[in-house]
Amino acid sequence: MSTDTFGVGIGVTETDLQFLVQVPSDIDSGWTNPEEFQRLVEAAVWEQLDQQAVLQQIASTTPAGETVRLGTVTLEPDGTVVDHSLAAPEGVE
Repeated sequence: MSTDTFGVGIGVTETDLQFLVQVPSDIDSGWTNPEEFQRLVEAAVWEQLDQQAVLQQIASTTPAGETVRLGTVTLEPDGTVVDHSLAAPEGVE
């Protein structure tokens, strides 16, 4: 089965935090529903990182307009995590 690597980050606005998924330009055709793969990527990220701690740290230290990169996650179209390079921002244990 083919895999794709997605970049992930948290965008900070004046009013909220946005989970961002960077989609490769040559994404595998097995990904038929963009909303579904974004949900799978998000679920994979929060399985590896402490969501509450990461979001609290970003909200308290990152100015609006900035994006904090969390790394990448490599998935098969069925949602299986093959690899990741995810890391919490400095200050999160």
